[in-house]
Amino acid sequence: MPHTSNRGNEMPESPIRKLVPYAEIANNKGRVVYHLNIGQPDIETPQVAIDALRIIDRKVIEYSHSAGGIGYRTGLAEYYNKLNFNVTTDNILVTTGGSEALLFAFYSCMNEGDEVIIPEPFYANYNGFSKTAGVKVVPVTSNIDNGFALPPIADFEKLITPKTKAILICNPGNPTGYLYSKEELETLRDIVKKHDLYLISDEVYREFCYDGKTHHSVFNLTGIENNSIVIDSVSKRYSMCGARIGAFLTKNKELLAVALKYAQARLSPPTMGQIAGEAALNTPQSYFDNVINEYVNRRDVLIEGLNSIEGVKCPNPGGAFYAVAELPVDNAEKFCQWLLEEFEYNNQTVMLAPAAGFYATKGLGEKEVRLAYVLNVDSLKKAIECLRHALNVYEGSTIKNKVLV
Repeated sequence: MPHTSNRGNEMPESPIRKLVPYAEIANNKGRVVYHLNIGQPDIETPQVAIDALRIIDRKVIEYSHSAGGIGYRTGLAEYYNKLNFNVTTDNILVTTGGSEALLFAFYSCMNEGDEVIIPEPFYANYNGFSKTAGVKVVPVTSNIDNGFALPPIADFEKLITPKTKAILICNPGNPTGYLYSKEELETLRDIVKKHDLYLISDEVYREFCYDGKTHHSVFNLTGIENNSIVIDSVSKRYSMCGARIGAFLTKNKELLAVALKYAQARLSPPTMGQIAGEAALNTPQSYFDNVINEYVNRRDVLIEGLNSIEGVKCPNPGGAFYAVAELPVDNAEKFCQWLLEEFEYNNQTVMLAPAAGFYATKGLGEKEVRLAYVLNVDSLKKAIECLRHALNVYEGSTIKNKVLV
């Protein structure tokens, strides 16, 4: 029998989806599973996007331009310029989700064997994208004890080698919900300018910033216009994960020309998704106001509930809709599997994402989980009670004063 590739064998499993078979077993037992493992919001997609798909008047669902339809790119440029990006349609490639935009960035900025520095924990698929591109991830570790703040500049600079070509951040962050301040971004600006690196910023959650905080983009920084790349997506902004539409933005004309060659090789981004994405640009501000209020309520319920459980530590996220919590367990992955295989409380259980898969450094995150507060408040409260009970009965729990609830 032919062997599979070394590249495929080395591809990391998704910590977000690897436990799905166990969730299916729990479902088959008739248990209610609260899915806090994946960022699939239950928020309704804007009606303008749904309507655009319902009233399509086309004889052929054709290819678009490889960079994306000009109508959609024009609308995107207008959207970004309201954020002071100062871009034109020539600075934008529409992609098949933010995932493809990240792959384009890796392929276009780095050669095989080059290095990208990423603050960890980070979006788990960055590991997969880097493996696909033959790029080495060099992690700089942030810590739950200070809310996953940006590590000191010295921590970055001691990792820079001749192979270092880029720094990648997610802002606001997945999985931590950390929101970078303007001062932190300016620190990164100084590093990439000094060492002539690319600064890749995954900004798909920019609409979701809380507690009066403001999102600052790398495109709002001066002096690194040719170094900056923004990754974007409609998935979370408009609760349109299945549309598979993202964007790659740069003011570096040479870089964009290289990325366009990859876009041409895959022909075009999805036409139907672009139709929905273009219509979604007309989403009223009231939609985002309501969604943000809802996420703040969910966040507050989740974070307060988690921190009320003995032995649980969870910083308050400033954006996105994720949180990383440290649990009083021997091993988070083992615990997460046990939740689905063996545990039930009132015929309910919880699905979490083990956080070790969001780190590149082996041994980190082994007692941490990522939670996505994408369910309604009532479901979140029930999920927290399930977790509270589970930690009191789990054999590998380190809670000292176990009291069944």
